[in-house]
Amino acid sequence: MPQITFIRATNGPGLYELTDEIADFVTASGADMGLLTVFVRHTSCSLLIQENADPDVRRDLDTFFRRLVPPADDPSMRWIVHTTEGPDDMPAHIKAALTQTSLGIPISAGRMVLGTWQGIYLFEHRQRPHRREIVLHLSP
Repeated sequence: MPQITFIRATNGPGLYELTDEIADFVTASGADMGLLTVFVRHTSCSLLIQENADPDVRRDLDTFFRRLVPPADDPSMRWIVHTTEGPDDMPAHIKAALTQTSLGIPISAGRMVLGTWQGIYLFEHRQRPHRREIVLHLSP
């Protein structure tokens, strides 16, 4: 059962594509079939499988989540109690709770079974740069 942890640096909010790095891991594992688990070890970012052909999709998703959950210093978010780590921290936790921190992707013929336009993304919800740990685990 191959498993690795790798770091992805982020420069603020947005979607960071991981598809190629993850595909390289699957290829290197030599696995023909199995289930790949992708897991991010944080509570203020998340993982998504999303279209990777048109960058407007990523921009629109980022804009939607910023409108849905604005920073804690926005007047509409006065109800937030957890502000110790800054006005973007609790909103980042909410965004992560609305998405996911783990993905399961089938492997067949040595490749991820993704749709034609699907890519795997780290969705950073914090304003400042971070180093995010992503665990890849392949089960037969």
